Amino acid sequence: MEIRIGIRPSPLARKQALEALPVLKGLYRDARFVVRVITTTGDKDRATPLSEVEGSDFFTREIDEALLSGDVDVAVHSAKDLPKALPVGLEVLVQTHALSPFDALVSRADLKLAQLPAGSRIGTSSSRRKAEISSLRPDLVLVDIRGNIGERIGLVDSGFIDALVVAHAALIRLGLEHRASEVFPLDVFATHPKQGSLAIVGRKRL
Repeated sequence: MEIRIGIRPSPLARKQALEALPVLKGLYRDARFVVRVITTTGDKDRATPLSEVEGSDFFTREIDEALLSGDVDVAVHSAKDLPKALPVGLEVLVQTHALSPFDALVSRADLKLAQLPAGSRIGTSSSRRKAEISSLRPDLVLVDIRGNIGERIGLVDSGFIDALVVAHAALIRLGLEHRASEVFPLDVFATHPKQGSLAIVGRKRL
């Protein structure tokens, strides 16, 4: 039996598929697994701020369609990217424990949030992160950024921004944990309740 796994076209998505493989092997014993890369609306649209599409199927729509049509058998997502309601006919088969529920700061010169000079440009497209940064450091300049984790870190390294806030779990999965200049405790920087978890989505079983 062959099980086709739908994922987005990013290095992080590939790492997540590998991480989910032991769980998938428990669901589909003796199956052979192949990955199908599917470009989603969120991958193609680099202009829309994420704060405008939070809770939608911006990063899952085309993969959901592939599941419903039978082009793939399961999908592996960052659980926090799921829409508030899955399309009729789909369900979350498994949600994994969070690898790390925290947010992290990546900055030039390895500065912590409190050490960034006033007026520093800090990148994020999340409305939640913007609110938390503003409450802690209202003197910083918020910059909407898009792209995969490597591309976002590249904006720091190039000097376009001075720092960015990303999911700590994403850095761990990509072997980039050393780039975290600070990992925020949850009582200082609250995160999405599903942050760091993976969601394996499939067609509803009868």
